[in-house]
Amino acid sequence: MKILGIESSCDETAVAIVDNGKNILSHVINSQIEIHQEFGGVVPELAARSHGELIDKLIIKALKQANLELSQIDGFAATSGPGLIGGIIVGMMAAKTLASIYKKPFLAINHLEAHALTVRLTNEIKFPYLILLISGGHCQILLCKGLNNYQKFGETIDDAIGEAFDKVAQMLGLKYPGGPEIEKLAKSGNEEGAFKFPKPLIDQKNHNHLYDFSLSGLKTAIRRKIEIIAGEEFNHNTTPSKLTELQIKDICASFQKTILEIIINRLDNVLQDFDLQNIENLVIAGGVAANQYIFEHLQNWGKKNNLNIIVPPIKLCTDNAAMIAWCGVEKLKEQGGDNLNFMPKARWELT
Repeated sequence: MKILGIESSCDETAVAIVDNGKNILSHVINSQIEIHQEFGGVVPELAARSHGELIDKLIIKALKQANLELSQIDGFAATSGPGLIGGIIVGMMAAKTLASIYKKPFLAINHLEAHALTVRLTNEIKFPYLILLISGGHCQILLCKGLNNYQKFGETIDDAIGEAFDKVAQMLGLKYPGGPEIEKLAKSGNEEGAFKFPKPLIDQKNHNHLYDFSLSGLKTAIRRKIEIIAGEEFNHNTTPSKLTELQIKDICASFQKTILEIIINRLDNVLQDFDLQNIENLVIAGGVAANQYIFEHLQNWGKKNNLNIIVPPIKLCTDNAAMIAWCGVEKLKEQGGDNLNFMPKARWELT
């Protein structure tokens, strides 16, 4: 079985072909970082336009890379939500068109489920397992019991962790995407004593949200700190020139450490309040899983709690089409294809 997968939910246009033997036969990806960098974040209209200009070229390239013809593909999978609706429509319509022409199954893929199942492409792991899904647009703690079978413990009630990294980086005048920049500068910053930032929902001991995330208050606190240091109201159109290099590094380190503490607190609450004694693995999925500082500290946390911490290869943590194609493989085997009338979803809950 060979599935062609298309990913176009945000700022990467990607096409991959994966078979049911867990072989990635081809994978081509085009990043839009240069398009959005000057804006400090993704502009949906520009993203959709870029997807439309590239999708056919990348499909042809992926087929050539795999030495396959379209007629040899057994199913066409595409991210059908959640994400930026314009980009989703581009990829989904391409997959639907090919499925219709070649009379093969169309597979509507939930982007979050694709992240959750990537580990089953790269590792020998069985259901059930815990998932910490942390990316630019999503932040959830889930129990994955099987295909389309999830129990959600907590999620963000405002910004996702990856989004917070990008916005703090923008405040500090760092380039987009912000996560790698903050992680790099934090290595030589003081995470202990220079700055102390709040942990929303935790510091206030909000018992209605023991497993949820809230990062808007943390962002606001960092913005106010920058204003105090600069001695003037923060302006999004200018870089904080009055911050020293050391102050920027210290803010990065303190922010990153605060994020880690929030994650660990939420995971501790889940383990304490739910019967998960038979769960052996915690999978970290999504783009923020590439952050080595967070990964290494979670590995230590996992050892203390008898959990294996598993992260797919970094190139499959960020948005990619191999995960879409693999999710298509699992879905076609278990459930079959979807109706060509399937509608794109800007929001699509896993549970």
